[in-house]
Amino acid sequence: MTEHKKTYDGYIQALSDISSAITSELYLEDILKLIVLVTARVTGMEICSLWIVDDSKKKPQIRLKATQSISPEYIKDRSLEMDEGVVGHVVTHKKPVILKDINHSRRFKEKEMAKKLGLVSMASIPLISRENKVIGVLNCFTAKPHDFSSTEINLLRAVANQSAVAIVNTELMVKTKVIQEELESRKKIEQAKEILMVNRHLTGDQAYQWLRKRSMDSRKSIREVAEAVILSTEIFNNTNG
Repeated sequence: MTEHKKTYDGYIQALSDISSAITSELYLEDILKLIVLVTARVTGMEICSLWIVDDSKKKPQIRLKATQSISPEYIKDRSLEMDEGVVGHVVTHKKPVILKDINHSRRFKEKEMAKKLGLVSMASIPLISRENKVIGVLNCFTAKPHDFSSTEINLLRAVANQSAVAIVNTELMVKTKVIQEELESRKKIEQAKEILMVNRHLTGDQAYQWLRKRSMDSRKSIREVAEAVILSTEIFNNTNG
């Protein structure tokens, strides 16, 4: 088997492993960790990492979320402004940045760390969602000067796309779960209110205030109090049935 064929087969297997991870029930952090591990193993890169745009705050930042590196210099909690460094440039311009020598790049800001870890060349690829929004960046570094081939860049683009899918899917799953829990809570509260209205001759508003006061006094959620009301009624009915 030729070296090119081995490389191609390795890339295909890597994408297959990543696709399997995305459709599994792993947590997002585990999926992202697996993505960088597989990418580094197949490409032979010194360090691969995933940065994710955090727009939950007033001023969005780009945060390091996963890397296969075990170096304390690299894995420490790090964040960048939206227009800071290579990562910020990739996010704002939606295009990859390829650097033959990061030590000679004005845009690359962490030169001291790069020297300590022996990092030289870099490929930085945007993670773009279906809405054409950049939600993160895939960074890959080599320990020697390296010309990234079109095949390598295409693989990294594919990995970045898969990473974007994983992130978006997980966000949707979380939102769906939150919505389902909210609907279930409302249903339980309404059921408990009806029980109180009948058994205690309260209005709807009085029943809700009763649940709310019990919630505050017991330091439990209103849903937990509502579930207790429903359960006690069911037990009472079964005992006297």
